Amino acid sequence: MTAEKTRPVTVITNPLFYALAVPAVIALGLSKGGFAGMGQMATPMLALVMPPLEAAAIMLPIMILQDASAVWVYRREWNRQIFVIVIGGAVVGIGVAWAVASSISEAAVRLFVGVITIAFCLYNWIGPKRVTGEPDADFGRPGVPGGLFWGALSGFTSTICQAGGPPYQMYVLRMNMPKMLFVGTNTMVFAAMNWLKVIPYFALGQFSTKGLGTSLVLVPLALASNQLGFWLVRRVSTETFYRVMLIVLFAISVELVREGILELGH
Repeated sequence: MTAEKTRPVTVITNPLFYALAVPAVIALGLSKGGFAGMGQMATPMLALVMPPLEAAAIMLPIMILQDASAVWVYRREWNRQIFVIVIGGAVVGIGVAWAVASSISEAAVRLFVGVITIAFCLYNWIGPKRVTGEPDADFGRPGVPGGLFWGALSGFTSTICQAGGPPYQMYVLRMNMPKMLFVGTNTMVFAAMNWLKVIPYFALGQFSTKGLGTSLVLVPLALASNQLGFWLVRRVSTETFYRVMLIVLFAISVELVREGILELGH
């Protein structure tokens, strides 16, 4: 009598993966709840134990589910003009990333994004025109050329290494939008961007049964941390919110630069 074949494992079982995935998913939930930028650490953390594109593909279904609840919560608090401008650029950036994903150096992308974002943070801390954190209901008409450029860069880096937040925030943070309008616009932009990335990820063969099964295991934690983000963002002052945003951006950027330098040196 022949032994019964063992059924294939449909989820990742590496304990180290989950030790990194749990804080990564919590950070994603806080980001989708309103603390934009915190989720940028998710893919770099998982990239310590797997290829970055594979890590990004595991995170993408989780982010799409988190986006659904965030879009509902912030459905009345977002700027449609900024959305159209940024997504117009993002479509181009995602298309370029799709075309070069098999040959582009992820380390070079991380290093580039990290350097320009560090420069942005330093400018706002010590430069002549800082992000004040004071809400401005009349923040003005968003610039189209800049929005298309940063939107394209955001779409590109989001597809390559899930680091789309810093380029996007380079464009919007200086507008000093009211906090909830900033959060809502960020939610809508990245919800749309994440759906756009499904096509190139599928075409590149990044989705797998094991990866999707692992995403499903992490969904309850993802949705719970989403709710925590919704609760916290409405209880933090605007000034504190923008201070935290810049600190988080700076920390993310330093990590991106460190990873980029280390990977390029190998």
